[in-house]
Amino acid sequence: MNDPLSIRRLYGRRQGHKLRQGQAELVERLLPEISVQETGALDAPVLFGDDRPLELEIGFGKGEHMAWQASQRRNHGFIGCEPFLDGVVGALLKIDELGLDNVRLHMGDAIDVLERLPDASLERAWLLHPDPWPKARHAKRRFMNDGPIGLIARKMKPGGEFRFGTDHPVYVRWAMMVMGRSPDFEWLGETPHDFLVRPDDWPETRYEAKARAKGHEVWYFRYRRR
Repeated sequence: MNDPLSIRRLYGRRQGHKLRQGQAELVERLLPEISVQETGALDAPVLFGDDRPLELEIGFGKGEHMAWQASQRRNHGFIGCEPFLDGVVGALLKIDELGLDNVRLHMGDAIDVLERLPDASLERAWLLHPDPWPKARHAKRRFMNDGPIGLIARKMKPGGEFRFGTDHPVYVRWAMMVMGRSPDFEWLGETPHDFLVRPDDWPETRYEAKARAKGHEVWYFRYRRR
């Protein structure tokens, strides 16, 4: 079956409502300064000017989780990938408010960035509340597929951690199947508490809050790169 590495398309339209003047000015001022380079190989010196640990969030929503993580580890470099302009604006607001200089943004597909990073270069990666593409015929569009997971595995350091969260029951079953057959990751869950309770260093996203408000269960998965 084709998966996102071959179809190269995981999302629909990239912009929602028209930006307000302040938002448009922020995009014009800040985004060019912290955007991931469009071409060429990527590593910490290219992105941040020095050699530092790298972390990646795939589809960062409005950026609240990524900004929190970046504020906790200012000596690490954070790469956020998000195709939607509304989400990028949300992240820019938080980066500007917190004065974060250790975040770089890519408005597009995370695969485009992952393929340009050195192997064994990431210490952490997150995939939180991705589009579940719940219909069976759309399963090939889920980021949680063998191709992208194999790519993440190649880019992560041994002992690095990949975190996945979702409130969608179809996606959680699918993800457990995909990750269960991966030879590269070890699931760190040992008891129900480990995947039913959000760890302290995993701040709530707005998507999770919306899911909770609707009465949905949320699952949290942590995997270690072997």
